[in-house]
Amino acid sequence: MASAVNVALMAIVKFHYIDWVMASPEDCKTLQDIRTEIDRIDREIIERIAQRARYVQAAAPFKTSEADVAAPQRQASMLATRREWAEAQGLDPGVIEDIFRRLVEYFIARELGHWKERP
Repeated sequence: MASAVNVALMAIVKFHYIDWVMASPEDCKTLQDIRTEIDRIDREIIERIAQRARYVQAAAPFKTSEADVAAPQRQASMLATRREWAEAQGLDPGVIEDIFRRLVEYFIARELGHWKERP
């Protein structure tokens, strides 16, 4: 099994390579070029969400109760940070918070399901 450092290094190389081969928005010559790049980005987002899911699953053994799974203080802190990151990128913090709130709700539901099935 690859170490966390190796996995992180592979991810960095992969995403830098993708950045290198992607056309910038200004370099796109057609609407199809733009759509191709948007599709590439969306695939990367989904891959990253799947990676996030694996970390959420890895966290489950460290949690000893349903309250630990929901972790409302961690959730509030995480959402505030995502709002800051969104604002720094010129995005609407409320929209980004809504996206992450839905994502966290999904992961909590999954994790609770796994947690309740534990022996």
